[in-house]
Amino acid sequence: MWWLMAAAALGIPLVLTAMPEFGMMAVGAVAAAIGAGLGMGPVGQVLLFIAVSVALIAVVRPIAARHRAQRPQLATGTEALKGRQAVVLERVDADGGRIKLAGEVWSARTLDTDRVFEPGQQVDVVEIDGATAIVM
Repeated sequence: MWWLMAAAALGIPLVLTAMPEFGMMAVGAVAAAIGAGLGMGPVGQVLLFIAVSVALIAVVRPIAARHRAQRPQLATGTEALKGRQAVVLERVDADGGRIKLAGEVWSARTLDTDRVFEPGQQVDVVEIDGATAIVM
């Protein structure tokens, strides 16, 4: 019974702090409660709690850290527009112009100040700066 109360008590900081380590220790406490129910002595219960908690932290924590560090594979918003092709609607130079990008009309300017693109030409979107596409 004490192990189940410990598991519930470990669940409270898990919810309040969103630290998964508390959840892993709560699972260790549940494992110790199962061990107690099977007739395991107090020393065995503590060892089972420690073993399960440490094993979960050692295995799950690095996997979670690796997933948290990865960039999302699906680009959204303006990130999804980088690298796409567009069609020039109005002359585009270093001062500005208009392109059709992903079915929408965007203001645009060239990455290279010496380049000029005429209507009908295909351009590549290098970056999005506010509401302006930087093209080349």
